[in-house]
Amino acid sequence: MSDTTYPIDLDSICGAFPPGIEAPRLLVDFAGWLEGRPWGSVGCFSLQGQFSDSAPIVDGSPLRDRFSLFMRLPDGSAVGGWYGAGLDRDNPPIVGLGSEGDYELLAPSLDAMLAKLTSQQFDNAWSDLKPHEEVECQTVELAQWLAGQPAGDAPDDTSSELPDFRGFVEKWSRDREDYWANHRLMAELGWRLAAHLPKGKKPWDQTRFEIAIVGAQYQACVLSQGPQPFEEAASIESLLRDLREEMRRAQPELGLWYAMNFGLHADGRIMPSFAYDLRPTIDGAPALLSEAKADLARAPRPERWVPKWLA
Repeated sequence: MSDTTYPIDLDSICGAFPPGIEAPRLLVDFAGWLEGRPWGSVGCFSLQGQFSDSAPIVDGSPLRDRFSLFMRLPDGSAVGGWYGAGLDRDNPPIVGLGSEGDYELLAPSLDAMLAKLTSQQFDNAWSDLKPHEEVECQTVELAQWLAGQPAGDAPDDTSSELPDFRGFVEKWSRDREDYWANHRLMAELGWRLAAHLPKGKKPWDQTRFEIAIVGAQYQACVLSQGPQPFEEAASIESLLRDLREEMRRAQPELGLWYAMNFGLHADGRIMPSFAYDLRPTIDGAPALLSEAKADLARAPRPERWVPKWLA
């Protein structure tokens, strides 16, 4: 294991920050310090940026400008800055989005987060942020390096002053589930796909669908022993395109999504998720770049939100 070094993708980290906010120098310098060191020596993670779209949070796409997620843990959890209402956009608190539903404010600032790594203060759901027992620990070296960095204006680490991150996520999840449960287009989609309602009646029983729309291209599949065509695919295309346009008008900076996944539950309820960066496969081939660029021209995004395959 000691031969494995920390995976670091500085470009993706910088791109994960909201438009108008740059990755802090301390984070960039930490990535430089960490490069080449044994994985697990100060914690079990990779330094890699991601958007809230793919983070473990319900319907995370609309929250892209609320997070700068720069760290991934082996279980799929994500760590990064949170730009909540009234918070310092230059020095946000650091939060964890746990893959098992653990949502926690981990530190009041980035330098406080790194200091906690040196003192091995993380336990329970966040124990991956502690050094691996089979790797020589380098938290002392990290503490020495951190002591030589310019002092930041870190807020006081007092619980009375820390915002309620868990409350924020729980409210967001409830609101988004209610939003989609009562969305007129989702209700009509569920009605049109009634023939595919799952046979089971448990809350987690569902029939999964995959949708791809890129310009004039369209494909819809039901996931039954692999992606399969289904009879109603053509009849729901206009409905899905209407949804795509409605979402673009509601949050134009996101642009247009290219892929949608959703589960149809036994009560007809649909909970969707959307991929804005994925280049989907349509009719066995990657979606046409010309069609994707036409979408981008019609619905432009901030430069850092344009995926590499499209830029």
